[in-house]
Amino acid sequence: MGVLGKLRPPEERKAGLVEPPRVATTTSQRRSNGLKDFLWLMPEAAEPRLLDLGPAAQSTISFFIDRGFNISIADMVRSRAEFDAEVESERRKNPSEEPPDPTALAERFLATNLKFEPESFHGILAWDAFDFLETEMLGPLVARMYELLARGGVLLAAFHDSAEVESVLYRVRDTETVDLVPARHPQTIRRVFQNREILALFAGFRSSRTYVGRDHLREALFLK
Repeated sequence: MGVLGKLRPPEERKAGLVEPPRVATTTSQRRSNGLKDFLWLMPEAAEPRLLDLGPAAQSTISFFIDRGFNISIADMVRSRAEFDAEVESERRKNPSEEPPDPTALAERFLATNLKFEPESFHGILAWDAFDFLETEMLGPLVARMYELLARGGVLLAAFHDSAEVESVLYRVRDTETVDLVPARHPQTIRRVFQNREILALFAGFRSSRTYVGRDHLREALFLK
């Protein structure tokens, strides 16, 4: 069994019930060395292209457009939740059928999402999306991210070191500051990654950097 097969979801508590996500009630700011280096390491291009895997945020869009970027938005966590709801609806209509294979579902999801041409982007902001996705989704999604990045492109991701954290959205304020905004649709973290698991998941990338913060959040940069 590989590293991904050994990943475990957060410990279940209170008679087998998973606690609901903690929701932030106020906006806070976070100094992001990962974002600063993400901008510095991104390859130069006449029309740099960025993919943001979080919900659309005007501050983030304005920040990059003002710097000449072409930005695309693909809210990965929400898209996957909507996809899962569709699958569950199909199962209710055909209860006698065998449950769908998780790996096949991941392939089906990616067949209809992130349909960009290879090497379309110079940078990808994944934020903490990987913390909220099923194990079967992780490998295929990282492979798609690698395919979408141009040579020398860089990916920024964040990983929580605790499942008991507040659910937030990320908004770029300036070159090294991110606003943490209360989530409208809070999600529950599916797993807490160890550093070796992160490195194994992104082993296909040329190099990586990690930044450990005091707020239970580890940033990681991966260079193609």
